[in-house]
Amino acid sequence: MFNKKLSRAIFLPVIILFLISGCSLFNNNPDVLAEPPETLAKKGMAKFSSGRYEEAFEIFQTLRDRHPYSRYALLAELKLADAQYMRNNYLEALEAYQAFERLHPKNEAIPYVIYQIGMTYFRQMRSLDRDQEMTVKAIQTFTRLRKAFPRDTYSAKAEARLVEAQTQLAGHEFYIGEFYYKKKEYRAALNRFTNLLKSFPDTGYHGRTMAYIYDIRKKIAAEEEANRKKQNKKAPAPQKKTSDAPATRMLEKDS
Repeated sequence: MFNKKLSRAIFLPVIILFLISGCSLFNNNPDVLAEPPETLAKKGMAKFSSGRYEEAFEIFQTLRDRHPYSRYALLAELKLADAQYMRNNYLEALEAYQAFERLHPKNEAIPYVIYQIGMTYFRQMRSLDRDQEMTVKAIQTFTRLRKAFPRDTYSAKAEARLVEAQTQLAGHEFYIGEFYYKKKEYRAALNRFTNLLKSFPDTGYHGRTMAYIYDIRKKIAAEEEANRKKQNKKAPAPQKKTSDAPATRMLEKDS
């Protein structure tokens, strides 16, 4: 009997404490959980507008998880991606934007979402001497946006970013062309410079690229001429024809 009373005395306060603090085990702010979706949306937007992106992220996450069928759920999905982008978490933002486009392909925010996908690649572009995978993906995404929504506001914004990304890629091609030129690998350099002119004719590299192409062609022509002369020196001298004059004289004498 004593043991039963002792057990109740020990465990009852523990159970009460668990029930009281239970909500905090799943969310540090139980008041937020009780708030309607509209209130959460307003609070999240206020935090986002003031630059408090981490707090905004938490509120929008709560809104999405607690009210998945609310008309504010789509807003929450989009702002979660935006919050990640603004915190420079570009990989996480990219995944969130791509998920939104995949799940809501007809939503009116899709032009903005595609633009932001392009911007996540754009923000990860590397220096001219490094791999340009992100630059290529940015160009592809901005081009896709302009083709799909040519009259949209974000398509116009993408145009400026597209030019920047193309200039970046042209600079990379120019850098590699110079690299081969300095190593005297002229044909490889010529291929790079020719491709640059063909793919990116209006990116500010035209004059310098043409100068390199002109000089490289002269050097290649000089190399080919030197090779021809070298081959000619190695070639055996032509044999002299044997004269048939004695035989001719003998025939004349006999006649």
